[in-house]
Amino acid sequence: MKPMMATFVLTGLLCAGATIPAAAQRSHIGPHVGYNFDLDRALVGAQLLLPIGRTVELYPSIDYYFVDQGSLFGLSGDLKFRLPTGGPSVLYVGGGINVLQAGGGASGSDTGWDLLFGLESRRGVTHPYVEGRVLNHDGSAFQLAAGLNLTLF
Repeated sequence: MKPMMATFVLTGLLCAGATIPAAAQRSHIGPHVGYNFDLDRALVGAQLLLPIGRTVELYPSIDYYFVDQGSLFGLSGDLKFRLPTGGPSVLYVGGGINVLQAGGGASGSDTGWDLLFGLESRRGVTHPYVEGRVLNHDGSAFQLAAGLNLTLF
């Protein structure tokens, strides 16, 4: 998929998610930190959770990778599916589109897809989580992140 087309698809998903009413939960936003094992680089980022239904959320996120030269950003537009566990923690899986944007010496963008899985606490208004993500571009990469989801309203 060409980068411009990927941008339009991601924008459409975000707009669609913003117009769907929250069914059984509220929207969340939060920061995360992590490590990409294949790039051998740390990352920081943020995510937004927009409920679509009782167990489905639109899950856009952005990552900044600490590279030696130039810059590297990742933008993901995912759907996240919560699996019932019967307790205060929730297992989830998901996936979607992922765009890596390099700047500096090796500038350019690469559009691919990702798969994710994680565990999130659903107690209180602050929800800590840990998540694994497989990125598939020209090759594949695995990253692990931990963060907080803060209830918006």
